Amino acid sequence: MEDLTRYYTLLKDPARRKIIEILGTQEKIGFKELRETLGLGVGTVYYHLDMLSDFISQDKQRKYKLNDRGKTLYRLLSEGNIPATAEIGEAFSHRIAKWLFLSPLFARTSKPLKLLPVAMAVLLVGAFGTAYAELEPALFFYSTLYSYTFATTVALFLLCWLGFFLFAEIFTSLLYRRVGNDLQLFTCLGLAAFPVAVFPYIYLFRADIVSQIILFALQIWCLLLVSAALCFGKGIRLDKAVVVSLTGIYLNTVIMFILGRFA
Repeated sequence: MEDLTRYYTLLKDPARRKIIEILGTQEKIGFKELRETLGLGVGTVYYHLDMLSDFISQDKQRKYKLNDRGKTLYRLLSEGNIPATAEIGEAFSHRIAKWLFLSPLFARTSKPLKLLPVAMAVLLVGAFGTAYAELEPALFFYSTLYSYTFATTVALFLLCWLGFFLFAEIFTSLLYRRVGNDLQLFTCLGLAAFPVAVFPYIYLFRADIVSQIILFALQIWCLLLVSAALCFGKGIRLDKAVVVSLTGIYLNTVIMFILGRFA
């Protein structure tokens, strides 16, 4: 029963169901062929393969195939013991989590050029809002020790997120051996910046303790979105993405302390 419950969760996504069906019928398949068959982005395919890691393996030619557990899963699927995706109920908590992480939006970044203008707009809105509010940006944080010109503040906001993008690229490459798919990751991170991008406009109307409480909530949401962005942009599971996100915010906090911005 425990295994069936996990199967339901895994196969709720049509792409993962399709991967099991493809491997069950073709036995082996290379990554490029699999991606072309699915019609999904590199990061998205890696993400689904990572989610199915307990059910698949790779041979010496790095082609994917079902392991014993995967064959059992395919057999249950073929025999109709696992209902079609549309028939699998979705718990209310799962629906909340889906929208909290903006998963439907990130899923569209498999073709990143479509959402790249939106991601850039989010970053520019945050950059100009930060300058108008006369705040000093530092990725997840803001400081009221404002000492820059308008143009410098705009540039600093953008550089903070560009720096985090480069950090994520290097960190995931070294830790999880995930390389490439840069444009999708950049697009996802731009979208993930939305919570902290809107804060300066809240600060313009409410520069008190309430705005600080709101900022804290927005920082948590932004951390969740960044983790989701890494899942889709680099094709890693959420638990691995959280490690990258928490490392980033930890380094961000340390730098803020060193610069005396928490004083």
